[in-house]
Amino acid sequence: MQTVADIMTKDVVTVKKETNLRELSGIFETRRFGSLPVVDEAGNLTGIVTSSDLIEQGRNLHIPTVISIFDWVIPLQGERTLEREVQKMTAQTVGEICSGDVVTIAPTDPVSTAADIMSDRKLHALPVVEGHKLVGIVSRIDIIRNLVPK
Repeated sequence: MQTVADIMTKDVVTVKKETNLRELSGIFETRRFGSLPVVDEAGNLTGIVTSSDLIEQGRNLHIPTVISIFDWVIPLQGERTLEREVQKMTAQTVGEICSGDVVTIAPTDPVSTAADIMSDRKLHALPVVEGHKLVGIVSRIDIIRNLVPK
């Protein structure tokens, strides 16, 4: 049984929360990645940033629908949603747009588990961690390459 460690990319391109968005967009453009792990100085995984997160900056601001009851104005989606949209649109660093809620996998997990997670969650890549330390990344193309007989 093949494990994630057998097919993962070990030399992972990463960014830090302090990385500015101009540098991030350059990496996405030149390296053709769809997502990048965000790590701290010790190499611990702290988040993930996707090209979709970066695209959020160019979209129109959605003013939430509100209802008015007597003298109260109540946003239907909540104030937090609007606040998060404004924050993403005005962001300058990776830390302001990345997600801290990262789905990960261990290097000892079977490749089939990685495929299941990616399929179920509609993910294109999974950071591979031991504890909190990033040790690799496995992408859909890694799994596809593994399926083709050599």
